[in-house]
Amino acid sequence: MSDKYDVIVIGAGPGGYVAAIKAAQLGLKTACVESWTSEDGKSQVLGGTCLNVGCIPSKALLEVTHKYEETSHDYESMGILAKSVDIDVAKMMERKAGIVKQLTGGIAGLFKANGVTSIHGHGKLLNGRKVEVTDKDGKTKTYEAENVILASGSKPVEIPPAPFDGEHIVDSEGALEFTEVPKRLGVIGAGVIGLELGSVWARLGSEVTILEAQDNFLPVVDQQIAKDALKQFKKQGLNIITGARMTGAEVKRKLVNVSYEDSKGKQEAKFDKLIVAVGRRPYTDGLLAEDSGVKLDERGFIFVDDQCKTEAPGVWAVGDIVRGPMLAHKASEEGVMVAERIAGHKPQVNYDCIPNVIYTSPEVAWVGKTEEQLKAEGEDYNVGSFPFAANGRAMAANATGGMVKIIADAKTDRILGFHVVGPQASEIVAQGVIAMEFGSTAEDLALTCFAHPTLSESVHEAALAVAGGAIHVANRRKKK
Repeated sequence: MSDKYDVIVIGAGPGGYVAAIKAAQLGLKTACVESWTSEDGKSQVLGGTCLNVGCIPSKALLEVTHKYEETSHDYESMGILAKSVDIDVAKMMERKAGIVKQLTGGIAGLFKANGVTSIHGHGKLLNGRKVEVTDKDGKTKTYEAENVILASGSKPVEIPPAPFDGEHIVDSEGALEFTEVPKRLGVIGAGVIGLELGSVWARLGSEVTILEAQDNFLPVVDQQIAKDALKQFKKQGLNIITGARMTGAEVKRKLVNVSYEDSKGKQEAKFDKLIVAVGRRPYTDGLLAEDSGVKLDERGFIFVDDQCKTEAPGVWAVGDIVRGPMLAHKASEEGVMVAERIAGHKPQVNYDCIPNVIYTSPEVAWVGKTEEQLKAEGEDYNVGSFPFAANGRAMAANATGGMVKIIADAKTDRILGFHVVGPQASEIVAQGVIAMEFGSTAEDLALTCFAHPTLSESVHEAALAVAGGAIHVANRRKKK
């Protein structure tokens, strides 16, 4: 086997493995380097954080616990009587592991089908587009490439007041491996990860307290949507405390003693488990030789241009190690863009149309700008919203919380933001993404025929409401 390739990808997460497959499909001789090793140390594991300890396993747990909660609390009002409902945590975890194994194994099959060479080991970029790979035994081998794509992903941020011990104080990965339901669970960080993991264990009976340092709940989300979501989360029993700055955590007698400060002063709390979910940082440990030519910015991200080129010729970087949101689908789109550019095409990722989702219940999803952003920019806009409480399909599904909100430019009517909190928000937001990608106006959606009865009719009504023409809800009075 030749040690020279057209493309070498370092990292087999959503950015890396997708880039490798696309490059191979475009006729480029491609290899993908990944260091992740199975628990027994015998085989390589593909898929990165997302498939192994992130997106997929967390959604598997969210789905199971949502169904458990519905069966335990919601079905009676629908006429379904289910007595003595129990949860088998071990079986739930076994199912999660099975899904992960199936999907990661699927990537190996896709590599084989597309002719991607998989190299097991830790990849390091050297000068001149050379890649040094160190295997599990410490042996090194150097490969050459015309182009190198860096896609090493990210890792959880650890904070000094609460160092991980792998048992009582854990990161997001550890929170996916609890063997029993903790009686009292603390979560540091009310972001996407903290809310999702807190929801999983709250549904199974944990008393969950989430401490968030920011004064506003979900500050990056449109605040009308965020306030609606917060109201529903608190009804579910999640104790979310904003403006709470953690000062320390100490394990005593198998309990985590947490100290923090909020508007009322110094506070203390005790938990059986503490999840620290304050964000992630780029994982570039041992990735770059000093003379690689690749530069990091002040936050540790690899500096790239709009097409994900680094300052080193023929070296590209995608996903969590570069600017922008740390999202699997963003990484994948960048991976495809880079592979196609290497092959001579001219694609471009539209960073204004990347959807964000929080997979709680209700789900929260959005694309584009918030009202707060537009106000700060001095833009003139119109807003239309429609509550799921007035949607027949939502009533039938016993899921009437939340709304669809559309923000459009006051002059052109072009959609600037699309926000959803409610059932299947993660699916509904795609309608907004497609509309914005094609430069649609709110009127375009208002003139579109939606099936009845569907949750998506709320999109239609919100679009109608932008111009004050909603049918199934009272419209806002127009300003004189």
